Amino acid sequence: MKADWTPALAEDGRTLHERLIEALRQDIAAGRLASGARMPTQRGLAETLGIAVGTITKAYAEAERLGLLSSRVGRGTFVAGSAAAESGQDAGADGPIDLSMNIGALGPAAARLPEVLARLQRRGDLADAANFAPHAGWEAHRRAAAGWLREHARFVDADWRRLLICNGAQQGMALALDEVCRPGDKILTSAVTFLGLRSVADYRGFGLVGVAMDREGMLPDALDRAAAESGARVLYVQPTLQNPTARTMSAARRAAVAEVARRRDLWIVESDVYGPLAWNAAKSGPEVPISVLAPERSYYASSVSKALAPGLRVGFLMTPDAQRYERACTAMRMACYSISPLAPMLAAQWMQDGTAARILDEMAGEAVARSALAAQLLGPAMETPSFAASLHVWLPMSELEAERVASRALRQGVTVTSPAGVAVPGAGMSGVRLCLNSPPDLATLRRALRVVAGALGDEDGARDRPSRSGV
Repeated sequence: MKADWTPALAEDGRTLHERLIEALRQDIAAGRLASGARMPTQRGLAETLGIAVGTITKAYAEAERLGLLSSRVGRGTFVAGSAAAESGQDAGADGPIDLSMNIGALGPAAARLPEVLARLQRRGDLADAANFAPHAGWEAHRRAAAGWLREHARFVDADWRRLLICNGAQQGMALALDEVCRPGDKILTSAVTFLGLRSVADYRGFGLVGVAMDREGMLPDALDRAAAESGARVLYVQPTLQNPTARTMSAARRAAVAEVARRRDLWIVESDVYGPLAWNAAKSGPEVPISVLAPERSYYASSVSKALAPGLRVGFLMTPDAQRYERACTAMRMACYSISPLAPMLAAQWMQDGTAARILDEMAGEAVARSALAAQLLGPAMETPSFAASLHVWLPMSELEAERVASRALRQGVTVTSPAGVAVPGAGMSGVRLCLNSPPDLATLRRALRVVAGALGDEDGARDRPSRSGV
């Protein structure tokens, strides 16, 4: 059987042959390419995609080395057979088990939707949901969001007058970067970083400069050197449960990073989507967002996606001052005028009546249980997250081994985050991120983690030792 394959190539910071391999991996996992199917010829695929034959040759060779393809002299190149299918293992009735999507448990919010919708029907301002909202969102929703950040994210002086309601934290981050960057500018970030930042940077034409990390995240001395050597004037940072490593900065580390930003005159774009989960579990601690320590130069992006429900798409952007707030409102007007007010109304209702706090408790409890299961099954290969309520865990290892592990897991019916997607080129740090809350239950997660544990071993069954470079 010959595969009629026209891959959809992602628009991100990776090379063309890397994007081909990732498309191949995804299409195998989704069942669009069956085990044993004969691949298009290299020349034929090059003509279909309008790219050089050499790029296809390189991608096919790398995919074969990773175990995704196998070539047979005189016959062609074929999709490698599925070890899961050959051994009779169940990879999941609905297809591959996904450990690449970083979401929280959906049950706590879904169970409360009927009640909150009934409450919204009785609200006197329900008609506002059918109208355009102001560019920054309705005042009542912004006040509720600021209160949520003060109580659950330790943003002690969150000011609703400088806050915009956004279509998720991703839009807030993009609005901030559009304000402080121009095409060709460089952004300082951790050596492994949020895949969404790489997507924005690639689309907008921003360069990324990876900064060395330790177990508390970005190193201030390394940040200082990188700023001096690169000339970058923008810093993107996730100080709490950093994605992908789940590391958290101490109060002293945050103060040191803020001091470097002031001395080097850096704009700070801070993402804090995991803060509520972390602090809900900790219940104590002095750590405030870096934006509190350097408010005059900070844009702070957060959302309810990780703490309540990803489908609400309710995010927040705190701006440094009134002037930049107005500029952000103008940018929002140009992008989409304003976001739909229905989801923010729902989120604000939950925040005001205490339901949001209860959902957060349940989300954090589920995340703790799943992190414990991962630690049990993966052992020392997994770096212990800074807070047990992390939605993701990090397996540090060399770039080559990370790609091998990802490919072995895929052949067994488990998808993980592409290692190349989170690594900043040239920064010298790599590993595998596992998102633990995407599987629907602990039993499914257990099956997936057992596959990953097996993928950590070599072909003879011996466990590889993960590289701790950059830890």
